[in-house]
Amino acid sequence: MKRELGIGCCGLACCLCAKEGCAGCKKDGCPDAAWCKSLKCSREKGYEGCWACENFPCEDNPILAKLKPRAFAAFVRQYGVEKLMDCLARNEALGVVYHDPGTLAGDYDRCQDEAAIFALLLNGPQ
Repeated sequence: MKRELGIGCCGLACCLCAKEGCAGCKKDGCPDAAWCKSLKCSREKGYEGCWACENFPCEDNPILAKLKPRAFAAFVRQYGVEKLMDCLARNEALGVVYHDPGTLAGDYDRCQDEAAIFALLLNGPQ
């Protein structure tokens, strides 16, 4: 885990990103920064991320239509960034995979809903 990369504005875990050479969105290192609505909007509003917005989850933000980033952002909204990173680090040590080799999907993507992602984050693998 590269904790210094933190959590992206959309809720994705930059700290666990498998994109080679990515410095994270908050350090202007994400190759997707030019088109990322979460980054642009958060900066315009002065927010750390989407979770701080009164309109979360924004219906016109395509990344928040995806379960994992929306659930992670909701988790941050409820528990904070540090708690999310602590849970991700513990789960990584227990073998929970953020990205399967060669893909951008992993164990969190296999959850059926937000409640299942929260349970995996809070309780680890069962």
